[in-house]
Amino acid sequence: MSVHNSLGDLKLDQTVFFLCDMQERFRPAIKFFSDIVEVAKRLTEATRILDIPLIVTEQYPKGLGSTIEELNVSNAVCVIPKTKFSMVLPEVETHLKNLCGGKVKHIILFGVETHVCIQQTVIDLLARGFEVHVMADACSSRSQMDRMFALERFRHIGATVTTSEAVLLQLVGDKDHPKFKEIQAIIKISAPESGLVSSL
Repeated sequence: MSVHNSLGDLKLDQTVFFLCDMQERFRPAIKFFSDIVEVAKRLTEATRILDIPLIVTEQYPKGLGSTIEELNVSNAVCVIPKTKFSMVLPEVETHLKNLCGGKVKHIILFGVETHVCIQQTVIDLLARGFEVHVMADACSSRSQMDRMFALERFRHIGATVTTSEAVLLQLVGDKDHPKFKEIQAIIKISAPESGLVSSL
């Protein structure tokens, strides 16, 4: 593992956002779903402001519905239906080879469920040498026990578990960044202080 990887650095022009399976049918089942939606909205908005590629997957959309209406993913590089739990599908791998001038290094990952699709995506991305940043405030599961131990596992295997605000400010890096004011505007209201934190 490189020093940079263990530090969790981020370079804007080498970063891709992954939105995993934020679909209608998960709404009633996932704990604190409305809270992670609020945070996911900021993250998807940030991809437009900062011109960061966004990759979206939908787990069996025929049965589980498409990405929820609150999330505007019209700027996504692709919205891919899947049955496999991991987001690392052949089509996604092809995009990763071509995005950011072929120099994708950092993946910002969020969505559901933390211990299933997020977890298998983390493992597959790390195995391929990507640096993975999991948004703890934008990931949930039906069970907080499952979520908590998945996040703990991610830390042990070398992913960075962090928050949306930390990542967005790290990506702009300087209050003189031309997009700083726009990013500041979307994080001005603090992210929901939900039960997501009580069990960490």
